[in-house]
This record gives sequence, C-alpha cells and structure tokens, in this order.
Amino acid sequence: MRVGRLVMGLLYIGAGTVHFVATKNYVHIMPAYLPDPRALVLISGAAEIAGGLGVLVPQTRRSAAWGLVALLVAVMPANLWMAQHPELVPSVPVWLLWFRLPLQLPLMWWAYRYTKADV
Repeated sequence: MRVGRLVMGLLYIGAGTVHFVATKNYVHIMPAYLPDPRALVLISGAAEIAGGLGVLVPQTRRSAAWGLVALLVAVMPANLWMAQHPELVPSVPVWLLWFRLPLQLPLMWWAYRYTKADV
C-alpha cells in the first residue's frame, strides 16, 4: 500500500501543478455554464496538490483520500463536457475523451481505499 500511496500522491501533486502551469488549457475545456472557469481550474489544481500531499501524511491520509474522491466527482462535469465537445481539444481522440469517464471510477475506488484507518 505504501507504493500505491506514493504513486497516488505524486500523481495528484503533478496533475495539480499542471493546472497552474497550463491554466489556459484547462480554462477552455470548462463547461460554459460554470462561473469563473479560471478560478475553478486553480481551485481544483490546489485541491489536487493538497490531496496528493495529504495521502502521503498518515495524520491526514483519510481526510485527503475522501477529498480526492469528492474532487473526482466534482470534475466529472468537465470530463463529460469535453467528451460532448471534442472540438475543444482537437488533438485528443474522441474515443479517449469518452474513455476518461469510466476511468474516474477506478480512480475513486483507489482513493477510497485510503479512507480506511488501517492502510
């Protein structure tokens, strides 16, 4: 489980960092009905970094894992929006945009595993 936590932590820290480095790339794929896309991109990036760091620390692991589960649920509308509007990301194959949606479920399960007290 330690290797899994390390991989998860680094994955979310890296993904969250990209939200700050390539903010524009994320802003243009945000659903049009959401307010202040830039702020939401930065907030979700910060949440990914916090969750990634949190799963690495025993004292915060459980709450950070719950936070990552919630984050994955929260970003689902953006993933669905991208799949429904592939013209927003012409460099990504349409099948991959749709493949990302069910991929969220194993990511949620992975994070959920770390909500247990004994892991």
